[in-house]
Amino acid sequence: MPVLPGAEPFRHEGGEVGVLLCHGFTGSPQSLRPWAEHLAERGLTVALPLLPGHGTRWEDMQLTGWQDWYAEVDRELRALSERCRQVFVFGLSMGGALSLRLAAKHGDAISGLVLVNPGNKVHGLAAYALPVARHLLPSTKGVANDIAREGSTEIGYDRVPLHAAHSLRNLFLLVDGELPQVTQPLLLLHSTQDHVVPPADSARILSRVSSTDVEEILLEQSYHVATLDHDAERIFDESYSFIGRLAPSVGKKGSTSGG
Repeated sequence: MPVLPGAEPFRHEGGEVGVLLCHGFTGSPQSLRPWAEHLAERGLTVALPLLPGHGTRWEDMQLTGWQDWYAEVDRELRALSERCRQVFVFGLSMGGALSLRLAAKHGDAISGLVLVNPGNKVHGLAAYALPVARHLLPSTKGVANDIAREGSTEIGYDRVPLHAAHSLRNLFLLVDGELPQVTQPLLLLHSTQDHVVPPADSARILSRVSSTDVEEILLEQSYHVATLDHDAERIFDESYSFIGRLAPSVGKKGSTSGG
């Protein structure tokens, strides 16, 4: 299947500091593209992959699971690590869970994490119904496009494939158990109004990671896809400042152009 226009992966060869960006469940790189371009314009090396089963049609996602999505970001991280002196991992929603797993598994290979409305749990009756419901129903109503800003649209599926949703639930359970292994500096930004992931998920993550360098920022003007919403510029600026604090070469003239 051809990739939906605008949902293509994005890569930029920059300097010795790299950033891997992980998009969300049923979403696409389009939700993080402005963020990736903001970082690329400042001389960073950027990788924003398209996760397997995403960016085409929801039926394609039925054939994939968390192992496929994680393998893709793991591969991208290894490639970035080979050519960059420092690597940061950013994630939105499920991309936040994938980022946390990378952090738990790769340790010092990751210099810091920036998470926006990270998911940690499938809530409500859906969590208990999924193991059976996925064999009875192929899909349910989509979760994409939760954005407060008028005229801003997310390219994502209008249906949630239930086999994939069940796999997402398993990923969340796995990552929740691995949170104490996360030690990297962490910047977590979450919306006060989010119709997809409740604030409880961010609170749970913050309470369980072992990171000592932690900052939490509340996004008052945005819904779930905050990277395309009113607080987008703040996310971009805060994340770049976060990198600048932990990678001193960033922002100095000519220092991010080599390597």
